[in-house]
Amino acid sequence: MAKNENIKNGIFPMGPKNDAYAKFFTGQSYLQGLVNDPNVSVGVGNVTFEPGCRNNWHIHHDGFQILLVTGGEGWYQEAGQPARHLTAGDVVVTHDGVKHWHGATKDSWFSHIAITAGTPEWLEPVSDEEYAAVEGDK
Repeated sequence: MAKNENIKNGIFPMGPKNDAYAKFFTGQSYLQGLVNDPNVSVGVGNVTFEPGCRNNWHIHHDGFQILLVTGGEGWYQEAGQPARHLTAGDVVVTHDGVKHWHGATKDSWFSHIAITAGTPEWLEPVSDEEYAAVEGDK
């Protein structure tokens, strides 16, 4: 059994399979929108990653992204920087125009609340070699 599987029953609903964005992820993720107010221009969602799941490299234009880690173990990496190991209670701020990715460790579920403004530009997947190198740093 994978570590931290209990996050599937966290304080926020896990949500359905993240099919709308599946092409931008390696592995299975789940997405539950938390603020559905047309007058709010910031997206707020609970994103849950199965072990080994990660999103592609991406950039937020004309905005930002804040990640509030709620459970499990994951990674966050900005291009050209060392990866950061994440656990519950960690907060990540990604500024406008910064290329980055985030996702679960290979052996743990991972969840975070993503607060996102602006427009994402989805880029190339995080290669298996890049991911393995980060996992080796744990």
